[in-house]
Amino acid sequence: MRRGLRPDDRIVAVSSQRILKVINLSIAVLLILFLFAAYWYAYRPLPKVSGEIEAPITAPATILRDALGVPHISAASVEDAMFLQGYVTAEDRMWQMDALRRLAGGNLSEIVGKRALQTDEETHRLRMRRLAENYCRTLPAPDLAVLAAYARGVNYYLQTHRGHYGVEFALLDYDPRPWSIVDSLLAGLQMFRILTTTWRYEIEKQTMRESGDRAKVDYLFPPRTGPEPTPGSNAWAIAGSRTASGKPILANDPHLEFAIPSTWYLVHVKAPGLNVIGASLPGLPAVIIGHNERIAWGVTNLHYDVQDLYQEQLNPQTGQYLFRGNTEQARAETTAIAIKGEKPAPVTTWVTRHGPVFLLEGGKYYALRWAAAEPNGFAFPFLDIDRAGNWSEFTRALMRFPGPAQNFVYADIEGNIGYHAAGLLPIRRNHSGDVPVDGASGDYEWDGFIPFEQLPSYYNPPSGLIVTANQNPFPTDYPYAVNGNFAPYYRARQIRDLLSRRTNWKPAEMLTVQKDVYSGFSLFFARQLAAAYERRKPSDPAVRDAIDLLRNWDGQMDKDSAAALVVTLTYQQVRSAVGNAASPGKGRNYDYQIAPAVIEKLLRERPAGWFSDWEGMLIQCLADGLEEGAKRQGSNVRGWRYGHYNLLSIIQPVDSQIPFLGRYFNVGPAPMSGSSTTVKQTTQTLGPSMRMVVDLSNLDGSLNNVTIGESGHILSRHYKDQWDAYYVGRSFPMQFRRIDAKSELRVRPRHR
Repeated sequence: MRRGLRPDDRIVAVSSQRILKVINLSIAVLLILFLFAAYWYAYRPLPKVSGEIEAPITAPATILRDALGVPHISAASVEDAMFLQGYVTAEDRMWQMDALRRLAGGNLSEIVGKRALQTDEETHRLRMRRLAENYCRTLPAPDLAVLAAYARGVNYYLQTHRGHYGVEFALLDYDPRPWSIVDSLLAGLQMFRILTTTWRYEIEKQTMRESGDRAKVDYLFPPRTGPEPTPGSNAWAIAGSRTASGKPILANDPHLEFAIPSTWYLVHVKAPGLNVIGASLPGLPAVIIGHNERIAWGVTNLHYDVQDLYQEQLNPQTGQYLFRGNTEQARAETTAIAIKGEKPAPVTTWVTRHGPVFLLEGGKYYALRWAAAEPNGFAFPFLDIDRAGNWSEFTRALMRFPGPAQNFVYADIEGNIGYHAAGLLPIRRNHSGDVPVDGASGDYEWDGFIPFEQLPSYYNPPSGLIVTANQNPFPTDYPYAVNGNFAPYYRARQIRDLLSRRTNWKPAEMLTVQKDVYSGFSLFFARQLAAAYERRKPSDPAVRDAIDLLRNWDGQMDKDSAAALVVTLTYQQVRSAVGNAASPGKGRNYDYQIAPAVIEKLLRERPAGWFSDWEGMLIQCLADGLEEGAKRQGSNVRGWRYGHYNLLSIIQPVDSQIPFLGRYFNVGPAPMSGSSTTVKQTTQTLGPSMRMVVDLSNLDGSLNNVTIGESGHILSRHYKDQWDAYYVGRSFPMQFRRIDAKSELRVRPRHR
């Protein structure tokens, strides 16, 4: 008898086939929709890099792109070149530019909602947009022309790419508004803000003073610790007497917080009287760090304090406050913060003669005076820097630089090297700016700014070396009070030691210095711990194992080192103990940049009144550090890895939210070597934001790379194509005279 399916079975089989077809069809439709969305929102916005376009410029121009996607612009006029720089930067980084101006202008809540409200409120109280608008009204005409040309280029991109700006705009469901000169000034102001915000340290120090021993607290916050090499920041120049070519080499690796896209945008701009290549800031025209045909320069943060807090005797209802025995009226400034899906949030700020007023802990009203807000006019000197041909022209351009206060390191093809600090540095009356002062008395005002000619500078020093690493560059007999969040001397000393050991340096060898991870402080600290153990011989086996590691350690803060993690966790405990000794209960708040040098000085001198038993304190901190490490990486200290603690994750703030795929647009987690006291300064959030090496004997032998890539578009092959090289310390040719172009875009003029 023939066997077959029962009717019910046949119905089930047919239904299953239909369901399977529906599922397959649904998957196919979803895949098609996904591919279409990827094409429409992620692929279409990629830059047009070859062929021909029209643009409102005065004469034909070309944009070559090399293997890294770096644009090489050649234009018939500087104005056309700045226009095209704005255009190509917007092509690659429009989302970053828009986010930057929103962050600086207090408009993030408009696109992301209430979660950004606190950030926007602080920005409004700092009056960032008002400051930028004031700058715009006082800018010299040539500076305005440069910024206007750049803005026109950005806006031409927006006009010609309407609705196709990138994934981020689609996900957040908005279109960017036109770019303006004020927006560029906001981008510059945001960097000013990042590099000069020190007022929180004033509050921290004041709070520790109020509950502790004033002399000890002051000991913890020194402007210097003694043996600083001069001058300061993260760059160096070596004279031809120390190089294989007989010409200078300049190296620069400024340290900033990691971000996607990279902080810097590499660009080459060429026009009559201008031929410059290097790192630009998205949102700003010209090259900030780089070289032209004759000179090279590096730029890094000076860390000089340009902010002061004044405690005001203010009536918050009327805005009246006291100054030198008289009643003055603060100005009320009211703005509204647009919030996505919510009603606008009003913000009213009282502004005294010292600046905007903040209500801080204890119900005290503090006004913030900031060099960026001073009515001294504003200038944008970078195009003049880009065109300078010698030290005289370079320093003449620096005289116009308003800030943030920076270190400029210089070298030229004639064989000269130099250094000059630049920016508006306040001259303080009767105080150093380290804690808040009485605003009513009038005894603590600013008496203008330090004249440019009196700022630290060096030209062709006999040593043939200019080494900088954020330490205090001001001499001990400097005629003005100096305060700042300066770094300890360890990185500068290590750079100088490495460069002094030999001559015949070659450009590529500068990378070995830039990625050096030896910490003189950490090695000193490890020896102190080992010495304390030898004196006390505690019975704890975990302590004994840790000391065995430290005895043979070489001070390398390598990602695979267990000893590096032992030292790091113990140092944090000691830093907290030292803070508590100065101000009980406030130790965890003590995280000052110069703290390692302070602690070394304490351990060397061991002054009375701090600890009755220094060895006991060190052994206890070691035990506490090991306990914390065991929670993180297990009880076997020999199996610890410093890089698993110093773990870097760089998150794309918008695209990372895409379900299933978002994590592929991030970088990391990546175990990192280095620390705050190594030449390669790395933490879980901060590190070298780019690495540049300029060979003044052969400019095409120069090197440069950013952290992630040139493009902010997730489907661009230049989105993350520099990360692998950055991570291991390799670099790429800085193509200048000989350009290996992978594409060419011709730009035809059209009537504006």
